[in-house]
Amino acid sequence: MRSHFFAYLSRMRFIQRWALMRNTAPENVQEHSHQVAVLAHALAVIRNGKFGGQVDPGAVAVAALYHDASEILTGDMPTPIKYDNPAIQGAYRDVEKMAEKKLLGMLPQELREVYAPILTVPDEETRRLVKAADKLSAHIKCLEELKAGNLEFRQAAEQTRRALESYDLPEVRYFIDTFLESFSLSLDELK
Repeated sequence: MRSHFFAYLSRMRFIQRWALMRNTAPENVQEHSHQVAVLAHALAVIRNGKFGGQVDPGAVAVAALYHDASEILTGDMPTPIKYDNPAIQGAYRDVEKMAEKKLLGMLPQELREVYAPILTVPDEETRRLVKAADKLSAHIKCLEELKAGNLEFRQAAEQTRRALESYDLPEVRYFIDTFLESFSLSLDELK
């Protein structure tokens, strides 16, 4: 049996994010997923090391790598549209679930049991950390666009910052306090 699963995953690089906004640096889903995995792993490490958590940073990073895999089939729905109306939000969630099932069905039967909890993460704490890392990645994108002089991202930066501050996750606060400012600096300032 031939499987198209990994060929589909490799196409994540063709799906552009932030489609409704002018970007100084375009971002695709593959780049975004990598950054979310790095950030989610960091949040898990911080949770365990600073706040007595018991999460598996590797499992969190893998869940983050695949968190937008369904967008290979659905495309990236802009946030203002996705969350503007509860009916649209619910319908899109259903479409994402169907896309996840379709992707899972592309795998040989003997691999599906391994990938099912990666594509549809059952662990609530892992989902929360990935969601926080996803929002953190969006905020970092906004900071980088603002640093480049693109004021189109000003409101998105404010919204993503408020969302991050509303999370009841001490590891997110720690990341913001310890690491976030660096994303607004130039390369020379990072030295």
